[in-house]
Amino acid sequence: MPDLNEEPRIIQTDSGNKDGQNKCPKCGATDISLNTKTGNLRCNYCRHEFQPEKIEGMETDIHNLEGEVMASGTQDIAQDTNDVMTFKCSSCGAEVVIDTTESTQARCHWCRNTLSVNQQIPNGAVPDVVLPFKLSKPDAKSLIEAFVNKRRFFAHPKFVEEFSAENVMGVYFPYMVVDMNSHASFSGRGEHQVRRYTRGSGSNQRTYYDADLYDVDREFDLSIKGLTVESSADKLNKKDSHKTNNVINAIMPFDIENSVKWDSNYLKGYSSERRDTNVEQLKPLVDTQAKDIARFSANKTLQLYDRGVRWDSEHLDIKGRQWKTAYLPVWLYSYQEKKGENDGLLHYVAINARTKETMGSVPIHMPKLIGASAIVEFIGLLLMLFVDFDYSFLFLLLGFIFFFYYYVKYRNFTERHHHETETPAEMLNLAKSDRLVKRQTGLSNSRIEGANNKKVSGQGLAENLLNNVSDINPFKNLK
Repeated sequence: MPDLNEEPRIIQTDSGNKDGQNKCPKCGATDISLNTKTGNLRCNYCRHEFQPEKIEGMETDIHNLEGEVMASGTQDIAQDTNDVMTFKCSSCGAEVVIDTTESTQARCHWCRNTLSVNQQIPNGAVPDVVLPFKLSKPDAKSLIEAFVNKRRFFAHPKFVEEFSAENVMGVYFPYMVVDMNSHASFSGRGEHQVRRYTRGSGSNQRTYYDADLYDVDREFDLSIKGLTVESSADKLNKKDSHKTNNVINAIMPFDIENSVKWDSNYLKGYSSERRDTNVEQLKPLVDTQAKDIARFSANKTLQLYDRGVRWDSEHLDIKGRQWKTAYLPVWLYSYQEKKGENDGLLHYVAINARTKETMGSVPIHMPKLIGASAIVEFIGLLLMLFVDFDYSFLFLLLGFIFFFYYYVKYRNFTERHHHETETPAEMLNLAKSDRLVKRQTGLSNSRIEGANNKKVSGQGLAENLLNNVSDINPFKNLK
């Protein structure tokens, strides 16, 4: 098996790229931007469109992937990188300064030609690939307005007053995209229910189960294509008490397969946030999420075990792993809710600019929601007193259920990207073994003890990772 600790194979994805002027192949103009309707770059002078390029040299058949393969855009970020670059305009000879912390393009102040940064520099500003915007701003505004309008009743009055979908911004966020060729093996025990019955009567009535216990083994090859994680330390923190970052995470996945070779012109009219984490920092998160994907892939073969499976042994051996950096498109609306002089919560409404998946958080007018919940609770109390029902005490939960339902609907704090099921993965060469151990009777639990076949580990790890990221982050002291 290939050793992932050996020197990685580097694929130079910016080969052929030149800093300076990107010219229209038809008329030579440099004013070029994205046509969201076609996905092509378009000259804004002669209206000629040209097809985007794909990066070359990366392994496309993941089953053949061996060892560590890294696109050149994944190079470690160097703290001493000079972010300000100076180019000589090839049209008039003037010097043009581009601050890559703000943009990868600038206009010549004399001849008005556009100059671009296309070669990769070790500060995270230039990725390997970019996924162009597909959704136009008017369509994004309509989706955000529809999302917010469904939540106006309990929304904070100040938010309702200040809300304007016109403030939506198109942003390219940085991500790390990973392909993996692996071999998974799981061993444990599973239970299949054969009978469910009750004993006793009244308050002493109890439910019991009979179940068959099996030894369960699964072994298979697994190829994972396009596992995507945030490569911004800020966005990795899904539990930030001051930002609703989970909302941005929840609009994944993207159609990574349609990514194209980096060209600064794709960013014209949009903002971007550069990468500030390195491959070594993200490896624990990527490998843990890959194990989640393997665990949920195995679940497709466990239909018999309706009481769950407890894996006692889990292994994912990685034969090959391939990394590349990407800018992925998001329409973003943000609103700062002030909760005190130095405290507040930044709410996001985010749209995947490829799939139109929309998720958001809206400030809640708590007095109104609590008041409505109290009315519902009072109605529940009346129902408990006057409705003949064996479990009438449950009516007392109505107010709490009402409050929780609308709180979750407005804040969506539980939403996330389900990497374990939404990442493309193919299982091959499956070997399975199911051996009956014994029949168990009179069980009081509805699930096998220690069931873990639906466990997801890759989300919580992101928060733990942040401590290491903040220690190494080369931009942590920059203003």
